[in-house]
Amino acid sequence: MDKKDKTFLICAFASMVVSIVLWFSGHREYGQYVGIWVPSILGLLAIQKLAVIQNSIK
Repeated sequence: MDKKDKTFLICAFASMVVSIVLWFSGHREYGQYVGIWVPSILGLLAIQKLAVIQNSIK
């Protein structure tokens, strides 16, 4: 796992933690909004990994 992978995973985990904190502190709409960032960040990670694989094949 390289530095970019760790950065994406840390961002996704931080987003999840912030979402949970917002949800339980009474800001449920903000918590949901931040919570939907997690799959987006992980999707970007998947796209980045696929691009690396594609470039290595060429």
